[in-house]
Amino acid sequence: MNIEEILEEIDELVEKSPTVPFITHKKMIDSDRLRELISDARMNLPKELKEAQRVEYEAQKILDDATKEAESIIQRAEDRASKIVAKEAIVEEARKKAIDMIKKAQQSSQNIQKTAIISITKMLDETEASYNKNLQSIRAVKAKFPTPKG
Repeated sequence: MNIEEILEEIDELVEKSPTVPFITHKKMIDSDRLRELISDARMNLPKELKEAQRVEYEAQKILDDATKEAESIIQRAEDRASKIVAKEAIVEEARKKAIDMIKKAQQSSQNIQKTAIISITKMLDETEASYNKNLQSIRAVKAKFPTPKG
């Protein structure tokens, strides 16, 4: 079961539990079943956290790959520019082409990085939304339990 299913089952447990006689806002809950569900939730949280870490790792890998690709494009452009410039007859033309190639490579690099950042942001936003939803569900279920009097 995932966290959402566990929370739904806790909610159902609360809803289906009988009320305390003469006190309609209190319920008699099967404490063993509730403890079992809480234990399940605790065991599933690390899975969800690992998934978030995996998403973060993949996002960093995408960004690293984009940076390496951009550096490779720039290096190839610089290498090609150096070879073109070495020929004296077309030195000026080669310089212009080299500058253009470097600009295109840098633009390509920026585009790759922007795309990677957009993808990473989207994945992180989705992960954040999921965790916020789970947190709200946990708080809603928690609010249904009476505060113990110490």
